[in-house]
Amino acid sequence: MKRTGIFGGSFNPIHNGHLQLARQLREAAGLDEVWLMVSPQNPLKRQDDLLDDDLRLQLARQAVGGEQGILVSDYEFHLPRPSYTWNTLQALERNFPDREFVLMIGGDNWQHFQRWYRADDIIERYPIVVYPRRDSDIGSVPPGVKVVEADLLDISSTDIRRRVREGKTIAGLVPDTILTAVTAYYAR
Repeated sequence: MKRTGIFGGSFNPIHNGHLQLARQLREAAGLDEVWLMVSPQNPLKRQDDLLDDDLRLQLARQAVGGEQGILVSDYEFHLPRPSYTWNTLQALERNFPDREFVLMIGGDNWQHFQRWYRADDIIERYPIVVYPRRDSDIGSVPPGVKVVEADLLDISSTDIRRRVREGKTIAGLVPDTILTAVTAYYAR
């Protein structure tokens, strides 16, 4: 059975920190693959600064390129919205019975995990890997939840969007394969 990490997010835009984290967690958690699950609508985030779904998906696929063991998925695009992780995991389990799905989340999300739709069911049913984020207090975790240390690049999609609007470079923050496109889209 393949162990597949689900690393969900808006990826607005995807950046080098996402890719580095996916590589590290794949290794540290003993995963065969990591699927970057581009979310069309996060129920806990504002949508007013979100690029078009297909554009975020396209940028993520370009950014990943030939990365070994890291794939970009549009799976949630085909599910009812908003995208609740419980629903996604249940659908994935039905459609891919040969895989064990492992949820990958940051410590910032773990702090608010009880606000997630069917949080207790997720904890009970699926393995979870939590990686520390700056200023996040993970605290104690229940069985089935594993805390994995990772070297985090201090990069955020919010900062990338701000830098582009201010006319600053984002070189080194996003993969070179999407640098020009990201700059053009957010400079509008």
